[in-house]
Amino acid sequence: MTAQPIRVLLADDQTLVRKAFAMLVDSAADMEVVGEAGNGREAVALTRSERVDLVVMDLRMPELDGIEATRLIAADEDLAGVRVLVLTTYDTDEHIMAALRAGASGFMVKDTQPAALLEAIRTVAAGDALLSPGPTARLIERLVRLPEAPQPTQDGGAALGALSERERQVLMLVARGLNNTEIAESLALSPLTAKTHVSRIMGKVGARDRAQLVVIGYESGLITPGSSSSSG
Repeated sequence: MTAQPIRVLLADDQTLVRKAFAMLVDSAADMEVVGEAGNGREAVALTRSERVDLVVMDLRMPELDGIEATRLIAADEDLAGVRVLVLTTYDTDEHIMAALRAGASGFMVKDTQPAALLEAIRTVAAGDALLSPGPTARLIERLVRLPEAPQPTQDGGAALGALSERERQVLMLVARGLNNTEIAESLALSPLTAKTHVSRIMGKVGARDRAQLVVIGYESGLITPGSSSSSG
């Protein structure tokens, strides 16, 4: 039985950018563009009406920006299976943490290679966060140093207090951008055991995916800038 293609919505206020991305996505046999939105409000409406699997979301759009659109999609119980992949440029780095908090599962820069964007869509649509390779985790570290970054919260600390020592180790490795296989190798576990640990951690702290898991880890104070990139 042939797998259903990934249903992709493209949200960007620049028509030429959308059309270029549409041609790229439609060129892949395992995905199809089911809608295009020129602003965040259209993106939310089309996500609800077109049975979308994944939204490729620009951050800077009129009427409703990508961060708020992501927040509305993530908060809608009927859209629980929808994933958001944010596209950004280097001058919007300061918004990435807000996008991850809002519910995005990862991000790419707009000048990325076409093949890398297609692979990112596959990764995020499969339920994984785009936290590998390391630049995403390093960016989060840099962003939590900003003055507007939240301080550790008591609620977050309480949630993480339920984690075992092994689960805390796994969370630290997730924050470094390691996938399940790499976590398994680092801790001498089987990949299935590593995957089980990650799933249990997400359940305990209420994270929808690995990206949210890292955000919660930083905001709770368990992970501090620099700690996720240390060895050991």
